[in-house]
Amino acid sequence: MMSICRKLPNILVTGTPGTGKSTLCSEISEISGFEWLNVGEIAKTDHMYDRRNDIMQSPVIDEKQMINELEDKIADGGKIIDYHGCDLFPQHWFDIVFILRTNSTTLYNRLVAKGYQGQKLEKNIQCEFFQTLLDEARGSYNNKIVYELPSNTPDDMEDNVEKICQWINQWKLHNGHG
Repeated sequence: MMSICRKLPNILVTGTPGTGKSTLCSEISEISGFEWLNVGEIAKTDHMYDRRNDIMQSPVIDEKQMINELEDKIADGGKIIDYHGCDLFPQHWFDIVFILRTNSTTLYNRLVAKGYQGQKLEKNIQCEFFQTLLDEARGSYNNKIVYELPSNTPDDMEDNVEKICQWINQWKLHNGHG
Protein backbone atom coordinates (compact mmCIF):
# COMPACT_ATOMS: atom_id res chain seq x y z
CA MET A 1 0.00 0.00 0.00
CA MET A 2 1.30 3.42 -1.00
CA SER A 3 0.75 5.06 2.42
CA ILE A 4 3.45 2.90 4.02
CA CYS A 5 6.09 4.55 1.80
CA ARG A 6 4.79 8.09 2.20
CA LYS A 7 6.33 10.48 4.69
CA LEU A 8 3.04 12.34 5.00
CA PRO A 9 -0.57 11.36 4.36
CA ASN A 10 -2.69 12.39 1.40
CA ILE A 11 -6.16 13.74 2.09
CA LEU A 12 -9.16 13.96 -0.22
CA VAL A 13 -11.78 16.61 0.52
CA THR A 14 -14.90 16.22 -1.57
CA GLY A 15 -18.50 17.40 -1.56
CA THR A 16 -21.12 19.12 -3.64
CA PRO A 17 -20.12 22.54 -5.00
CA GLY A 18 -20.81 25.17 -2.35
CA THR A 19 -20.10 22.98 0.69
CA GLY A 20 -16.89 24.83 1.55
CA LYS A 21 -14.18 22.52 0.19
CA SER A 22 -11.85 25.24 -1.03
CA THR A 23 -12.19 27.32 2.12
CA LEU A 24 -11.47 24.26 4.27
CA CYS A 25 -8.54 23.10 2.13
CA SER A 26 -6.99 26.56 2.15
CA GLU A 27 -7.13 26.69 5.95
CA ILE A 28 -5.74 23.16 6.37
CA SER A 29 -2.94 23.88 3.91
CA GLU A 30 -1.97 27.08 5.71
CA ILE A 31 -1.88 25.38 9.13
CA SER A 32 -0.35 22.04 8.12
CA GLY A 33 2.00 23.09 5.35
CA PHE A 34 0.41 20.46 3.09
CA GLU A 35 0.10 21.38 -0.58
CA TRP A 36 -3.48 22.07 -1.64
CA LEU A 37 -4.28 20.75 -5.11
CA ASN A 38 -7.58 22.15 -6.38
CA VAL A 39 -8.48 19.81 -9.24
CA GLY A 40 -10.89 22.27 -10.85
CA GLU A 41 -8.25 25.01 -10.91
CA ILE A 42 -5.58 22.65 -12.27
CA ALA A 43 -7.96 21.61 -15.07
CA LYS A 44 -8.76 25.24 -15.87
CA THR A 45 -5.12 26.38 -15.85
CA ASP A 46 -3.86 23.45 -17.93
CA HIS A 47 -6.96 23.15 -20.18
CA MET A 48 -7.66 19.54 -19.17
CA TYR A 49 -11.17 19.22 -20.58
CA ASP A 50 -12.49 16.64 -23.00
CA ARG A 51 -16.05 17.93 -23.52
CA ARG A 52 -18.76 20.22 -22.17
CA ASN A 53 -21.76 19.30 -20.02
CA ASP A 54 -24.53 21.57 -21.29
CA ILE A 55 -26.92 20.74 -18.43
CA MET A 56 -24.35 21.72 -15.77
CA GLN A 57 -23.06 24.57 -17.94
CA SER A 58 -19.47 23.53 -17.37
CA PRO A 59 -16.58 21.75 -19.02
CA VAL A 60 -15.86 18.12 -18.11
CA ILE A 61 -12.39 17.22 -16.90
CA ASP A 62 -10.31 14.78 -18.93
CA GLU A 63 -9.95 12.26 -16.11
CA LYS A 64 -7.08 10.28 -17.63
CA GLN A 65 -5.04 13.44 -18.20
CA MET A 66 -5.79 14.62 -14.64
CA ILE A 67 -4.72 11.31 -13.10
CA ASN A 68 -1.47 11.42 -15.09
CA GLU A 69 -0.89 15.00 -13.94
CA LEU A 70 -1.41 14.23 -10.25
CA GLU A 71 0.23 10.78 -9.99
CA ASP A 72 3.80 11.98 -9.37
CA LYS A 73 2.72 15.02 -7.35
CA ILE A 74 1.04 12.95 -4.67
CA ALA A 75 3.61 10.15 -4.40
CA ASP A 76 5.44 11.55 -1.35
CA GLY A 77 2.27 12.58 0.46
CA GLY A 78 1.48 15.84 2.17
CA LYS A 79 -1.22 16.73 -0.35
CA ILE A 80 -4.81 17.82 0.05
CA ILE A 81 -6.86 17.07 -3.06
CA ASP A 82 -9.98 19.24 -3.44
CA TYR A 83 -12.63 18.11 -5.93
CA HIS A 84 -16.39 17.69 -6.16
CA GLY A 85 -16.06 14.04 -7.12
CA CYS A 86 -13.96 11.15 -5.93
CA ASP A 87 -14.52 7.99 -7.95
CA LEU A 88 -11.90 8.95 -10.55
CA PHE A 89 -9.01 8.80 -8.07
CA PRO A 90 -7.28 5.49 -7.25
CA GLN A 91 -8.07 4.18 -3.78
CA HIS A 92 -4.39 3.88 -2.79
CA TRP A 93 -3.81 7.62 -3.23
CA PHE A 94 -5.52 8.59 0.02
CA ASP A 95 -5.12 7.90 3.70
CA ILE A 96 -8.39 9.61 4.56
CA VAL A 97 -11.40 11.02 2.70
CA PHE A 98 -13.61 13.82 4.04
CA ILE A 99 -17.01 14.54 2.52
CA LEU A 100 -18.43 17.95 3.39
CA ARG A 101 -22.22 18.04 3.79
CA THR A 102 -24.43 21.11 3.87
CA ASN A 103 -28.16 21.37 4.50
CA SER A 104 -30.28 22.17 1.45
CA THR A 105 -31.31 25.71 2.44
CA THR A 106 -27.77 26.82 3.25
CA LEU A 107 -26.42 25.19 0.10
CA TYR A 108 -29.13 26.74 -2.04
CA ASN A 109 -28.26 30.21 -0.75
CA ARG A 110 -24.53 29.66 -1.29
CA LEU A 111 -25.01 28.41 -4.85
CA VAL A 112 -27.38 31.24 -5.80
CA ALA A 113 -24.80 33.71 -4.45
CA LYS A 114 -22.24 32.03 -6.76
CA GLY A 115 -24.55 32.56 -9.74
CA TYR A 116 -25.91 29.02 -10.07
CA GLN A 117 -29.38 28.82 -11.61
CA GLY A 118 -31.70 26.52 -13.53
CA GLN A 119 -30.75 22.88 -13.91
CA LYS A 120 -27.23 23.47 -12.61
CA LEU A 121 -28.64 24.73 -9.32
CA GLU A 122 -31.30 22.03 -9.16
CA LYS A 123 -28.90 19.14 -9.94
CA ASN A 124 -26.39 20.26 -7.28
CA ILE A 125 -29.10 20.59 -4.63
CA GLN A 126 -30.39 17.11 -5.55
CA CYS A 127 -26.85 15.73 -5.42
CA GLU A 128 -26.48 16.97 -1.86
CA PHE A 129 -29.99 16.01 -0.77
CA PHE A 130 -29.56 12.43 -2.01
CA GLN A 131 -26.00 12.25 -0.54
CA THR A 132 -24.63 11.27 -3.94
CA LEU A 133 -21.01 12.15 -3.14
CA LEU A 134 -21.10 10.45 0.25
CA ASP A 135 -22.36 7.27 -1.41
CA GLU A 136 -19.75 7.64 -4.16
CA ALA A 137 -16.96 7.91 -1.56
CA ARG A 138 -18.26 4.92 0.37
CA GLY A 139 -18.36 2.93 -2.85
CA SER A 140 -14.89 4.00 -3.97
CA TYR A 141 -12.84 3.79 -0.76
CA ASN A 142 -12.53 1.66 2.35
CA ASN A 143 -15.30 2.86 4.69
CA LYS A 144 -12.77 3.04 7.54
CA ILE A 145 -11.17 6.11 5.89
CA VAL A 146 -14.38 7.89 4.79
CA TYR A 147 -15.73 10.62 7.10
CA GLU A 148 -18.73 12.86 6.69
CA LEU A 149 -18.35 16.39 8.09
CA PRO A 150 -21.10 19.01 8.51
CA SER A 151 -20.33 22.29 6.77
CA ASN A 152 -23.20 24.66 7.50
CA THR A 153 -21.72 27.38 9.72
CA PRO A 154 -18.43 29.11 10.48
CA ASP A 155 -18.30 27.04 13.69
CA ASP A 156 -18.56 23.85 11.60
CA MET A 157 -15.67 25.06 9.46
CA GLU A 158 -13.55 25.81 12.53
CA ASP A 159 -14.35 22.38 14.03
CA ASN A 160 -13.52 20.64 10.74
CA VAL A 161 -10.17 22.42 10.46
CA GLU A 162 -9.34 21.40 14.03
CA LYS A 163 -10.42 17.76 13.49
CA ILE A 164 -8.41 17.38 10.30
CA CYS A 165 -5.30 18.99 11.79
CA GLN A 166 -5.60 16.67 14.79
CA TRP A 167 -5.93 13.71 12.43
CA ILE A 168 -2.76 14.80 10.57
CA ASN A 169 -0.84 15.05 13.85
CA GLN A 170 -2.06 11.61 14.95
CA TRP A 171 -1.07 10.13 11.59
CA LYS A 172 2.43 11.59 11.95
CA LEU A 173 2.81 10.19 15.48
CA HIS A 174 1.45 6.79 14.50
CA ASN A 175 3.75 6.59 11.48
CA GLY A 176 6.90 7.80 13.23
CA HIS A 177 6.97 11.25 11.65
CA GLY A 178 5.85 13.32 14.64
